[in-house]
Amino acid sequence: MKIVLATSNKGKVKEILELLGNDSVIPYTDLLDEFEIVEDGNTFQENALIKARAVYNVLNDESAIVIADDSGISVDVLGGAPGIYSARYGGQNASAQDNLVTLMNAIKACAVGSSKAHYTAAIAIVSREGERCVHGWMYGKALTVPKGQNGFGYDPMFIPDGFTQTLGELPNEVKKGLSHRSKALNLAKILIDQIKEQRIYAGSAATK
Repeated sequence: MKIVLATSNKGKVKEILELLGNDSVIPYTDLLDEFEIVEDGNTFQENALIKARAVYNVLNDESAIVIADDSGISVDVLGGAPGIYSARYGGQNASAQDNLVTLMNAIKACAVGSSKAHYTAAIAIVSREGERCVHGWMYGKALTVPKGQNGFGYDPMFIPDGFTQTLGELPNEVKKGLSHRSKALNLAKILIDQIKEQRIYAGSAATK
């Protein structure tokens, strides 16, 4: 049984591997050539399922469990933007730095120095047992000046509730307990363990 990540984003792969702590988890690019997946859903859940489903279908391996993440930041003063467009907020081929600068400038244009904001993570699980999706959230505020070099994406401009430092400044061990992705992955692990148990039970029943 393979647990395959439907992402080639190195930052996400590293974070998910650390959170799952499972050596059997591998990015799909270790098994397949990278291919384009059109994320045309209207929600994080829809896009996560699109990615997981696409990789599962191309793998053509019934034993595989594919998990996909779709996540982003939503800023209150911007009416919830960038939301599902977080990964390309600075333009179609924008870098993480481009996205960061674009979002900070958008908040500045509202004549404020910060805004309430939250991260959302949707984790989709696709296997022969079906399709499921779980969510995690992290609340805080978005700044117009980046602080810290840790993490990736919008981390240097986001301060979680209850803290005075950005995700770009906080140690990884602290971030793990706060992360929207870690919250979603903890729920995903429960579902993955249930699938494993179902398969063990089905296998033992088949041999009787």
